[in-house]
Amino acid sequence: MNHMSVTIGTPLQSSAFKVLLLGSGELGKEVVISLQRLGVEVHAADRYDHAPAMQVAHYQHTLNMADPEELKQLIAKVQPHLIVPEIEAIATELLVEIEASQTTTIIPSAKAVNLTMNREGIRRLAAEELGLPTSAYRFANTLESFRAACDDIGYPNFVKPVMSSSGKGQSRVKSFAEVDAAWEYAQTGGRVNQGTVIVESQIDFDFEITLLTVRAKNAETGEIETQYCDPIGHRQDSGDYVESWQPQAMTAVALEEAKRISHKVTTALGGCGIFGVELFVKGDKVWFSEVSPRPHDTGLVTLASQYQSEFELHARAILGLPVNTTRHSVAASAVIYAGVDDTNLSFSGLNLALANPNTDLRLFGKPEGFKRRRMGVATARAETTDQARELAQHAADQVIVNQN
Repeated sequence: MNHMSVTIGTPLQSSAFKVLLLGSGELGKEVVISLQRLGVEVHAADRYDHAPAMQVAHYQHTLNMADPEELKQLIAKVQPHLIVPEIEAIATELLVEIEASQTTTIIPSAKAVNLTMNREGIRRLAAEELGLPTSAYRFANTLESFRAACDDIGYPNFVKPVMSSSGKGQSRVKSFAEVDAAWEYAQTGGRVNQGTVIVESQIDFDFEITLLTVRAKNAETGEIETQYCDPIGHRQDSGDYVESWQPQAMTAVALEEAKRISHKVTTALGGCGIFGVELFVKGDKVWFSEVSPRPHDTGLVTLASQYQSEFELHARAILGLPVNTTRHSVAASAVIYAGVDDTNLSFSGLNLALANPNTDLRLFGKPEGFKRRRMGVATARAETTDQARELAQHAADQVIVNQN
């Protein structure tokens, strides 16, 4: 068999090509659907039962993925061809071991998963090893060193636990008076409470983008090539995305620089798959912010804008198949929050949300809602990004969350 031929067996039979997804949220759910369409046997794992991706997978596994022993047992049981981490809170040192033993492939690579779960690892790689432009930053692991770091960086600054995602534990510190409270908040918000935080200077930027960057094999040569989706603009509220749109208008110079930075950082991380590279832009200037080695929440807009969504791109790339990053429409996405802390929720107003033929909905099927938990997303296509944003927001607003 030459290296250009990709073979996929039949699910639930001995020829099955097996993928183990670690983390089964809404992004994972769309990846599972894309893998299912290509005849892959999918195992979805998470820390709670009936997570979104579990609902569309062949098998579901509930465990503490941050416990190396539990994770090791699951991998031994499933014997997957590919392990696809969808969240950061995983025993990454075990994945490094498994990759070294060459029994299965970690997507995109154990190095990428290990470095990106921790803001310190990825920031030092980008700024210190690769020499990419970033905000000024300091790391601190005690209140004393934190106070010094804040004074050093100046005000206002941003504080984030090095181990967290989705805005948890993040705050903007406007003066020395707020420093101690920010430290306390960061300690409660980290995924794994090991105390280290990053203090970043506030960059004066015009907008931030996600540049979805895909590393995929060329069909003829089998060489890994890098391709980019059109830039995605997004608006965040306390570190969490609330709406996104594609394309984000930017200068040709800035776009080239964004691609240069994304190419450098994703090449250093290695492997195949999609990466969500977050960047700050002002005029022609671009700064690296963060990267996730997997589909990005702001990329939900690609469900409406591209021939292959970020999820289809990821599925193809990890299977060694060719990808197409072409966009066919201007589109936007708007998040639908639970607005309540409750289980067994129902959603009404869907007929109104979908009354416009250019709108669409995804309801994630999460078993439990919290006030700020994403339960779904509305997407819309239009002539301009402003119109698409308005339409997506209007559709999202029509959806009513009911307690039963």
